[in-house]
Amino acid sequence: MESALVGEVIRADGATGDLRLHKFRSRIFKNTRFLRVWLPPGYDDPQNAGQRYPILYLNDGQNLFESSTAFGGVEWGVDETADRMIREGVVPPMIIVGIDNTGKERLREYMPHRSMHPMMMRVKGRYYPDFLMKEVMPFVERTYRVATGPENTGLGGSSLGGLIALYTAIARPGVIGRLLIESPSLWASNRQIIKESRGVRIWPERIFLAAGTAEAGSEERSRTVVDDVRELAAILRRAVLSERRLQLVIKDGAGHNEGAWAERFPEALQFLFGA
Repeated sequence: MESALVGEVIRADGATGDLRLHKFRSRIFKNTRFLRVWLPPGYDDPQNAGQRYPILYLNDGQNLFESSTAFGGVEWGVDETADRMIREGVVPPMIIVGIDNTGKERLREYMPHRSMHPMMMRVKGRYYPDFLMKEVMPFVERTYRVATGPENTGLGGSSLGGLIALYTAIARPGVIGRLLIESPSLWASNRQIIKESRGVRIWPERIFLAAGTAEAGSEERSRTVVDDVRELAAILRRAVLSERRLQLVIKDGAGHNEGAWAERFPEALQFLFGA
């Protein structure tokens, strides 16, 4: 990734549109990562100086915008998709923030409960809601023109990044109004998140929940993943989430990878932020 340093901001030139990287130090996690902030077309135009924009925060920020930083060299294509859909008027102009994982600490930071398989007793995921809401969101809102309130605030991720997004929405009800959960690791910690979901009364206004039928190494394990996702969807429906509020997608033959999540991203973005 070739980048130009502009003050404290790195402007990435491998992305479609205006992608700015901020080196971000967390006091809660005691480490540093990049926040990748993608701005909509026209953000810096003088006529838009008073406009504030809805925002979507996504985990595993390395995988969203540039193949050079993405896992396995495959990105979600968030920048291309959002740019096209905004220009076509399918979704409103919006800001998208990729929150990088920290590599070796990713598992601990995205796991909210202790786990026996894999064995992980010193997890840090319960701190993630505070990291997001007391550190990341205030920084972004100070730096950019963000429209606040749950109706303007989305959060999402895939795999363990989807698990921690779901946990965050549950742990801090009423903050996140748009939730994107791709191929979530619901199996983690003996399916603790599914158990917790049953008691939740306040859910985001819109939830996009998706998985593929080839998520795991074997047919049996893949079926278990899909069954878990369907069970979560059933819990959400029992919580009176109508079709307008919940979209469930089970994609035949889709795997557990960036390519699958990239393919579903346009549908997710339209459901979460479209009219």
